[in-house]
Amino acid sequence: MNQEVPRRLVCNCEKSMSLDDKAIAAALGDDDLHVHSQLCRSEIASFEAALGEGRRLCVACTQESPLFSEIAEEAGHKAPLFVNIREMAGWTADKADPSPKISALIAAAELPAKPARLRTIESDGLCLVIGRGQAALEAAELLNRTLSVTLLLTSFEDVLLPTVLDFPIFCGRVRSARGSLGAFDIVVDGHAPMLPSSRSAPQFALTRDGASSKCSVLFDMTGGPALFARPEGRDGYFHADPADPAAVMRAVFEASAYEGAFEKPIYVSYDPSICVHERSKKTGCTKCIDNCPSGAIAPDGDNISVDTALCGGCGNCAAHCPTGAVSYEYPARQQLIERVQVLARTYLEAGGKEPVLLIHDGEHGTALISAMARFGRGLPVNVIPLQLHSVSGLGHDLLAAGLAAGFRSVVVLADPRKSDELDALNEERRLLEALLSGFGLAGGRCSVLLETDPDIVENVLYDLDPPPEVAHTAFAPVGGKREVARAALALIAGAGSAGEEIIRLPPSAPYGAVEVDKEACTLCMACVSACPADALRDNLEKPQLRFVESACVQCGICAATCPEDAITLSPRYNLAPNVMQPVTLNEDEPAECTRCGKPFASRGVLERVKDKLGGKHWMFQSDERISLLEMCDSCRLEVLSSGGRDPFAMSQRPRTRTTDDYREAGKKGLSVEDFLSEE
Repeated sequence: MNQEVPRRLVCNCEKSMSLDDKAIAAALGDDDLHVHSQLCRSEIASFEAALGEGRRLCVACTQESPLFSEIAEEAGHKAPLFVNIREMAGWTADKADPSPKISALIAAAELPAKPARLRTIESDGLCLVIGRGQAALEAAELLNRTLSVTLLLTSFEDVLLPTVLDFPIFCGRVRSARGSLGAFDIVVDGHAPMLPSSRSAPQFALTRDGASSKCSVLFDMTGGPALFARPEGRDGYFHADPADPAAVMRAVFEASAYEGAFEKPIYVSYDPSICVHERSKKTGCTKCIDNCPSGAIAPDGDNISVDTALCGGCGNCAAHCPTGAVSYEYPARQQLIERVQVLARTYLEAGGKEPVLLIHDGEHGTALISAMARFGRGLPVNVIPLQLHSVSGLGHDLLAAGLAAGFRSVVVLADPRKSDELDALNEERRLLEALLSGFGLAGGRCSVLLETDPDIVENVLYDLDPPPEVAHTAFAPVGGKREVARAALALIAGAGSAGEEIIRLPPSAPYGAVEVDKEACTLCMACVSACPADALRDNLEKPQLRFVESACVQCGICAATCPEDAITLSPRYNLAPNVMQPVTLNEDEPAECTRCGKPFASRGVLERVKDKLGGKHWMFQSDERISLLEMCDSCRLEVLSSGGRDPFAMSQRPRTRTTDDYREAGKKGLSVEDFLSEE
């Protein structure tokens, strides 16, 4: 028996789903597959027998995964892989055959996944509770059972002091807060400790501003705005509404376990060698900084720094990064695109029609889909769900890869409470729509659905009218972000009918050209030195500015660097076959040294320098000095040092004339110039 083929156990959940075991087996190429009805109960022996086969085991059930995992552990085996085919496919009012979709979900779930790197965070259990009155005191008492609590009261009129006080109490208001789990830094104004002699009500010592405090866990139940821009992504920070006792208790229960060592995924990787943030203090791309809701990304000289402790894994930075310098690793781009391709290929090869990719997150989207399956019509058979950690991390590269793989359209189901985090996604979606329009293809293939009502989501999905197929090809997603995106876009463009080779794009697009004002450009090559993407190049043989459009990311550093303001950006996508070949933007005749004849600069640069310096700068007042500008470095040095002269004397600024100089020159009967030269 082929050990490479996983052992698959599929259950129709007491015949609540209509499953065709022969169709699923054929789609997966698995002769051993058959459908059970009570795998977790009367047919549990089938699961135990499958464990003993020593093969990879995939169980198409997630509800009973704790039971299956426990049995596997007791038998000394690894936990199986689980995939949800019930809420995601089987429980549906759609009368079409769900077998192609179920086969696709199983095939995609079995793909090997490289886990993201982890970082270890230590929490010593020091917890600062901030809140008002008796409610804050009671929450602190509960938390103090497992954590070491300090209570900061913002108001205390209704506080009933206990006879035994197990933790310190202070008053004050938070001025600022920063950090994350294990390393919070708080600054408090109006800070004062409670007096131990407090009787009927808390009494406090003299207050002071600017008191600092450190803690590992921060429990905020002030009822005001959160202390951080993205509280749900800040590990160790709990923001509970005191008006909602259930919410407070949930937060207390969760926070109580935050002592010890914790592992957190490192969601993104960073390659500074292809970052186009800054060069020589000229700022270019700031997309990752502008779109990071947690403030985890900051400028760091020519590059950026990513605080992995603050990063919540939204993926906005990676979605909008023009070069792929910031890349999402949860999962990595290649793994995610391969999963999308397997979903499309398996579904279509099994006879599925008009596939639509539904991308959702595990918290918001999964709950809505489950509600639809249990209380409504469920997902349509042609809508294939793909769960991600965060939907805001989708770039145009993945969206294009989905269309190229065979999906008719892509729907992103997002949480309206995070609508302010979707700017990067919307920019990427608009970019793709502009490209599709330029390719001559129907628009509306990518949409974002912000909704919390499962009935509305269900109606939208059932009312979808998928456009015609764009492509049906699984390319190898190798290389960086731009290479992957261009590969997918090439497949899509080939299916369209683009009227022109040049497609105009929105200003934020990462593709385009630079336009050079030849009259203003002196070919100084400052732009070539500054270009971080190697899109602008010089020619060692003659004065020539060359450009490779496929490498340009429209960061704008060249335009910011150009001393003549001769460069402007032109966002566009070029379908010409020579887009990867260098083209000449400007060129000039070489200026030859008047002494040795060697070319040493462009004629335009030399004339501009002579015009600016000749007769205007103190170093180039005479014709002899001006003639030095027309010489190469070697000849210039030889002339300056001829006759034993100091070649560096030219750089010494003439001494300022004073009244004493005139007096001394008069005494000697010399002119001031002769006197100074004599001196």
